[in-house]
Amino acid sequence: MSYMLPHIHDGRQVDQAILSEEDCVIVIVFGHSWDPTCMRMDDVLCRIAEKVKRFADIYLVDITEVPCFNQMYELYDPCIVMFFCRNKHMLIDLGTGDNDTITWAIQDEQETIEIMQTVYRGARKGLRLVVSPKDYSTKYRYFSWSPCVLSSPGTHHPETLIS
Repeated sequence: MSYMLPHIHDGRQVDQAILSEEDCVIVIVFGHSWDPTCMRMDDVLCRIAEKVKRFADIYLVDITEVPCFNQMYELYDPCIVMFFCRNKHMLIDLGTGDNDTITWAIQDEQETIEIMQTVYRGARKGLRLVVSPKDYSTKYRYFSWSPCVLSSPGTHHPETLIS
């Protein structure tokens, strides 16, 4: 986990971080300091921390050091990013089916900023669930166009297409 971002070392401090802020989104990364996914996500968050400081506070929590939230938030992945605002867990629809958390490292700084801005705008409007500006579902990740000849129906027989 990054040494440039604030670390939280016990459950009471996590609760205080969530409860104390009324105007900002609280971004908490639950993970391990040795995990490569967490290291990549922490690096991105460290680079954007100054840009998002007006509307987001970022904290890191080592889930082996602070295990009290593991069962409550179902923290089973090596790196979990969660959003809170006004003492409420903010949900974000990323197209993955899991609206509670981000469980992978987002490599792009601008994408991460846009997600945080979306959560912030939704929280300001009183929404608890917001839709991500980008769809992260696997149907778009693996879809590719294959070169083919489009023709009107009935002009080709299936035997002639397999040559």
